[in-house]
Amino acid sequence: MPKALQPHPDRALPAGEARDVARRIHASTKDLPLLCLHGHVDIGLFATDAPFGNPAELLVVPDHYVTRMLISQGISPDRLGLPRRDGTAPADPRDVWREFCANWHLFLGTPSRYWLEHEFAEVLGVTTHPSAEAADELYDQISARIAEPEFRPRALLDRFGIELISTTDAATDDLAQHAKLAADLPGRVVPTFRPDALVHLDRPGWSVLASRLGELANVDTATYDGFLAAIRQRRQAFVEAGARATDHGHYSAAAIPLTDAEAARIYTSALKGDVSAEDANAFAGHMLYQSAVMSAEDGLVMQLHPGVLRDHDPAIHAAYGPDQGHDIPVATEFTRSLRPLLERFGHAAGFRLVLFTVDETVYSRELAPLAGVYPAVRLGAPWWFLDSPDGMRRFRELVTETAGFYNMSGFVDDTRAFLSIPARHDLARRIDAGYLANLVVQHRLDEDDAFQVAKDLAYNLARDTYLS
Repeated sequence: MPKALQPHPDRALPAGEARDVARRIHASTKDLPLLCLHGHVDIGLFATDAPFGNPAELLVVPDHYVTRMLISQGISPDRLGLPRRDGTAPADPRDVWREFCANWHLFLGTPSRYWLEHEFAEVLGVTTHPSAEAADELYDQISARIAEPEFRPRALLDRFGIELISTTDAATDDLAQHAKLAADLPGRVVPTFRPDALVHLDRPGWSVLASRLGELANVDTATYDGFLAAIRQRRQAFVEAGARATDHGHYSAAAIPLTDAEAARIYTSALKGDVSAEDANAFAGHMLYQSAVMSAEDGLVMQLHPGVLRDHDPAIHAAYGPDQGHDIPVATEFTRSLRPLLERFGHAAGFRLVLFTVDETVYSRELAPLAGVYPAVRLGAPWWFLDSPDGMRRFRELVTETAGFYNMSGFVDDTRAFLSIPARHDLARRIDAGYLANLVVQHRLDEDDAFQVAKDLAYNLARDTYLS
């Protein structure tokens, strides 16, 4: 007989005498609106508002948490539906779904299991655990459910209680889909400016992107000054489209300015195709500093999440392209790297820098002290490998005593998996409820204060960080 799927109402809450307090705190936040201001959901979902294709395309193929676990167990990306660069037809979606269900046990103890169970039970109304035996039944049940009008992407914005969601868009995106949405859903879905591909001069295809930037901005990018002017123009276009933030995924946190002459020399070399790796890295750090200059001018919140070695497996990159989940964290240094930027902008009115990391070793040593001294700095929510129950709990334990609660950004999810958004916010609210409840039963925090802090962490701090 298939095993029933019924997430426990006290999941992720603490045991012992703190549980009753945590239940009350969580109840006070669970229905607050969601602010999703560090997201990567495909803008096309909302622009077209088409029905989701099938369960595999919705829940497996685009979710790197899911595919990387299956690949780690020796399952070929081809069997998981990842599209190949050579145009080879991907696996049949039903076969992908069967592979996923047959390996459901691999997700035991992972945040993916938590989010998927929430999605199945509370979003899709699924009451049976995935398994090889139940795969086809579940596929048909979910397919029928997502074909219903109330499961269109725009309808789910209301059902999930999403007040505002941001997408992440290249600086060279023409924002046409956002223009359509601005007319259909004003102020509900906004872009985020991501210039990474333009500031790393040694990446393949960079010169083509620089030309595209110039075309969109109507600025000649044959010079460094023109390049800066074009970046400013595109930022303004994003501001006019409703953007609230920029997003920077550099390998290093280094934000060290060059002289104009040196920056121009490196830029000119890149246009000629002979830029060195050392110069390209220096230019990327320089442009991170310049991004702060521009954020101080136009008010876009600057989000930085360094410290990941992208596309670690060259064979996967060659066959399936970039950003397939084969990205591995590396040790990251913030204190010296950000000092030039913070010397100039750390106390500047109107400038805000949100710092994310996947290197837990810097939480208490660097990030909490930086946020504890510079008014411009906020600590971003635990990100990627750390947006898990224990990862979130460790974050609170390591940063709160130094930075307090009010130097945080609040919880903002970081996902491409649209249906997991309410699960992620719910998990964060449960972990914060448990953390605060423990402080209450230890008589380190009044219960009234705990209720207020919980609401601030769930909603008010995100609004203050990105929308004030």
